[in-house]
Amino acid sequence: MVQKYQSPVRVYKHPFELIMAAYERRFPTCPLIPMFVDSDTVNEFRSEDGAIHVIERRCKLDIDAPRLLKKIAGVDYVYFIQKNSLNSRERTLHIEAHNETFSNRVIINEHCCYSVHPENEDWTCFEQSASLDIKSFFGFESTVEKIAMKQYTSNIKKGKEIIEYYLRQLEEEGVTFVPRWTPPAAAPSLETSLSCKKPAASLTVVVPDPTLKEGLSSEPLSTPSGAPEPTAGTPDDKLDADYIKRYLGDLTPLQESCLIRLRQWLQETHKGKIPKDEHILRFLRARDFNIDKARETMCQSLTWRKQHQVDYILDTWHPPQVLQDYYAGGWHHHDKDGRPLYVLRLGQMDTKGLVRALGEEALLRYVLSINEEGLRRCEENTKVFGRPISSWTCLVDLEGLNMRHLWRPGVKALLRIIEVVEANYPETLGRLLILRAPRVFPVLWTLVSPFIDDNTRRKFLIYAGNDYQGPGGLLDYIDKEIIPDFLSGECMCEVPEGGLVPKSLYRTAEELENEDLKLWTETIYQSASVFKGAPHEILIQIVDASSVITWDFDVCKGDIVFNIYHSKRSPQPPKKDSLGAHSITSPGGNNVQLIDRVWQLGRDYSMVESPLICKEGESVQGSHVTRWPGFYILQWKFHSTPACAATSLPRVDDVLASLQVSSHKCKVMYYTEVIGSEDFRGSMTSLESSHSGFSQLSAATTSSSQSHSSSMISRWRFC
Repeated sequence: MVQKYQSPVRVYKHPFELIMAAYERRFPTCPLIPMFVDSDTVNEFRSEDGAIHVIERRCKLDIDAPRLLKKIAGVDYVYFIQKNSLNSRERTLHIEAHNETFSNRVIINEHCCYSVHPENEDWTCFEQSASLDIKSFFGFESTVEKIAMKQYTSNIKKGKEIIEYYLRQLEEEGVTFVPRWTPPAAAPSLETSLSCKKPAASLTVVVPDPTLKEGLSSEPLSTPSGAPEPTAGTPDDKLDADYIKRYLGDLTPLQESCLIRLRQWLQETHKGKIPKDEHILRFLRARDFNIDKARETMCQSLTWRKQHQVDYILDTWHPPQVLQDYYAGGWHHHDKDGRPLYVLRLGQMDTKGLVRALGEEALLRYVLSINEEGLRRCEENTKVFGRPISSWTCLVDLEGLNMRHLWRPGVKALLRIIEVVEANYPETLGRLLILRAPRVFPVLWTLVSPFIDDNTRRKFLIYAGNDYQGPGGLLDYIDKEIIPDFLSGECMCEVPEGGLVPKSLYRTAEELENEDLKLWTETIYQSASVFKGAPHEILIQIVDASSVITWDFDVCKGDIVFNIYHSKRSPQPPKKDSLGAHSITSPGGNNVQLIDRVWQLGRDYSMVESPLICKEGESVQGSHVTRWPGFYILQWKFHSTPACAATSLPRVDDVLASLQVSSHKCKVMYYTEVIGSEDFRGSMTSLESSHSGFSQLSAATTSSSQSHSSSMISRWRFC
């Protein structure tokens, strides 16, 4: 398996030329990196005008590995080839490195780039990426991989200090300014003679003239592998190391790399329409920074959010009055760590009455709105306290808990809520304080604990009776001034006191079932299953020519082919025969076929758009300007692809193929709309279907589209 590393953008608040002067002092050896024993210059080139300087070195490294492993390998030192390409005119340095030792067994590639900050020409940016592929190593492949990753990450951490060290050294010598390169007075350019893709930087002319600005962000000694990256950007484009530390927290180099790589994947597949960095990081933390697992769960969650319009729940859904009166929970200041504090007086809440009066789905939706509000409060507290706050604290008071709370439908609703929250709001609970737990609590805990993630369970602190008032109790986590009055504190808490829900508000099972169905079908999207040999088709009747058919669909599972057909006559409605040959209902959605088997393409119906192959995880928006009245059929058809050979570098289009459960079933979630041509201006922004972004989870939303005279299609990965 190929191990990869991608650094954030590190910013030095010093000019590029001064950074280059500091960088050159690392050769031929660097005392700050004990493993870097020596280096010899192998090749060197300098253009006539002095703007281009390319130098290739052979570096000798003393790897910290077990003596037995070195003896088996038959080497004491490992050699790398490093090529530095400096372009003083463009003010860039590209560094490429690869291993010379064991190159037939181990492939290590690294690429680093120094460049001018895009918004401040007196600052310098640094990025690096690397890859490690161990094909074979005398049966010690896993050991060598661990050693290599450990050595590399430790050098990254040291690398952050190296440039600062040499900058201080230069300052002590009186060197605080290095002039920029200027072209020779008379010489025309010879730059075309060297078409160097990788520019390099090494300027050793140093002139004292103070204009030095303090404050570094630093950089590591590198070994990345990828094509040269252009100039480093800001957090809107690429992640800056200072931005990560300020808004996301202290991450290890490998954790930073996982975040950046998953974020890049989302940018490629979602066309810039991605969740916020904090949300991506939550899914990574929940999966111990396993990118594949985090990507799978996050994509499923994003599809769920889109289908149920969770992004708009705070703006469009208002809790019923029963919830406002009898749901004994609410936000109450913050804990000592700055986390938003949510107080839930579960023991005072009539869970049976709420379920009987509102139904399970209304309670679930209310809990989702609480979680969405929690995300918003975390962002606000991050700004207020000046440090990353990505989770909240929940204080649960169980005084009054009794067997009534163990009513089976109520426990069932609780387990459903836990399941949904665990899947879609990972790592949002920072701490759970359970106070005044009665004797009946162990029964409830036995029922619900198996459904709670191990990482989440470790955040639970349970106090029986008045134990919360002693050492290690509530005062360790919440300031005395904001402890609620019902816990003998000084702060008035505005959380509703709960109480019994009047039976007059109870509803029948039929009413609750209809209400539950209404809540979760309040979506513009429909689901459909597509089987091999059984496409899903929908019929759209067009009366006025030049109308515009628009669509927005996600391929949630499998690969499909999307077609649009036109017919002058209406297909027969699906037959409800005993075999279900034309209409299939499945848990994952309906399947309807409209085109009769006896129909012939070109005689009974015609294709009006070229077939569009859509991969699993893709989201497609588009439109078709109709030319004739009649009946248009939108078809999603199963697409079988040849099995791909395993590769260490999967294409972005195939990256979700591993998530398929069945090779003969696909699932799509779609929305269609017909609008008049006078209302259509070649832009999806006027359509309700364009509201499929992440209003709460995305800092910015963009869409990419291509317009044609008769159609417009835009696509990005979503599932």
